[in-house]
Amino acid sequence: ADISREAIRLGRLLVELLPDPEAIGLLALMLLQESRRLTRVDADGDIVLLEDQDRTRWNRDDINEGLQLIFRVMSTRQLGVYSLQAAIAAEHARAPTAAATNWRQIAALYDALLAIHPSPIIELNRAVAVAMRDGPEAGLNLIQAILDRGELAEYHLCHAALADLYRRADRYAEAHDCYARALELAGQEPERRFLHMRLQDLHKILETE
Repeated sequence: ADISREAIRLGRLLVELLPDPEAIGLLALMLLQESRRLTRVDADGDIVLLEDQDRTRWNRDDINEGLQLIFRVMSTRQLGVYSLQAAIAAEHARAPTAAATNWRQIAALYDALLAIHPSPIIELNRAVAVAMRDGPEAGLNLIQAILDRGELAEYHLCHAALADLYRRADRYAEAHDCYARALELAGQEPERRFLHMRLQDLHKILETE
């Protein structure tokens, strides 16, 4: 928390000295990400997904400052990597509930981000946004295409995202295999506990089929 707040302090100083649109976008991104810090894990240190976080505990001061900065940078029409990432974070911050998230806008922002900064990680994030907009099968096809190219094969979050979409599509056996692969690749203990929990839930479902 101390390091994050120091980064934000330096970001504010940078914007004051050099009000470049990307500096403004970077500060907005840091504020919007920091606003959710207290809700990312529970009292036991276990991961809480964005859709399950208690939005009443998000830091509204950080969000309001971040949104004002996004409005400022959008007015310049000079959107770079940080600005677009901040705009995506802003859409999550604006949504009063997970169900109210504007996934159409988020997918469009990922399209713009991918156009100026091609990256398999951004492509993966875009695939998840498309899945939330158009349904899990649309996202599954996009993620599988990334893996078919030989990219992100050792990236645990790619397999976890694939698993989640299989789970949402009620394709539980495939979800189980992907969660198991993600667990093999994951190194951080909170992520491993989360993936193990998902596997246990799927075991129960598969046993009843």
